[in-house]
Amino acid sequence: MKAFFKKYRHAWILSYVFIYLIWFFYLNQASLDSFHSVYLPFDDLIPFNEWFIIPYYIWFAYVPLVVGYFFFTSPKDFYHCTAFLFIGMTVCLIFYTIYPTGVYFRPDLDSLNRDNVLIRLTKVIYTVDVGTNVCPSIHCFNSIGLWISIVKSEKLHNRKGIQIGSFVLSVLICLSTMFVKQHSVIDVIAAMVLAMIMYILVYCIPHSKGKIFKKQNVCYNVEKTKMRSGQNAV
Repeated sequence: MKAFFKKYRHAWILSYVFIYLIWFFYLNQASLDSFHSVYLPFDDLIPFNEWFIIPYYIWFAYVPLVVGYFFFTSPKDFYHCTAFLFIGMTVCLIFYTIYPTGVYFRPDLDSLNRDNVLIRLTKVIYTVDVGTNVCPSIHCFNSIGLWISIVKSEKLHNRKGIQIGSFVLSVLICLSTMFVKQHSVIDVIAAMVLAMIMYILVYCIPHSKGKIFKKQNVCYNVEKTKMRSGQNAV
C-alpha cells in the first residue's frame, strides 16, 4: 500500500469523491420539500423513452473509467481531468445549496401500461435520485468534461476513434437526462455553459500563460547568447 501511494501520489485528489457524495445526498434530502421548479415548454415536446436509461446508466461507469485511465497512465491528464470535473461539480453543489432546483414532470411509470427491464431500471433511478438539485446537470457536465479531457489528453489526442466514441456517448448521455425526464433542457444548457467556462479555466488560460513564459524564456536565452557572443568577441 505504501508503495502504491508513493507511485501514485496524485491519489489524494480522489478523496474529493467522499466530500461530494456526502454534500450531494444531504442536499437531495434537505431540498425535498422546498425547491424551485425547472421547466421549459420545450420539455413537453420531449417524450419519455426508457431506452435512454441505458446511456444514463453507462455514465456511472464512464466517469470512473476515464478518470481511472488517466490516473494510471498520465498524472498530467489526470490533474486536468479532475480539476475540470471536481471544480465544476463543486460549483454545481454551491448552486444547489444557494438555489435548490427540481423537476415535477417525471411520469408515473406505473401508468404507462408497460413493464420491462428498462422501466424497472428507471424506477431505481427515480427512487435513488428524487429529482432535486438538477440545474446544472452534473450528468451532462461530467460527460462533456470527459470528452474534452480525452480530446486534450496527451495520451489520447491522436486516437480519433476513441474521441468520436466519447463524443457520441457524451451526446447520448446528455439526451438521456431529458428523455428519462430527470432533467429539463435548462439543466443541459446550464451544464454546457459551465463546461465552456471550465474549459477556458483548465485548458486555455494555463496554456496561454505557458506560451507567454516560454516566449519570455526564449527571448531571455537569445539575449543571453548575444551577450556571451559579444563578450567573447571582445
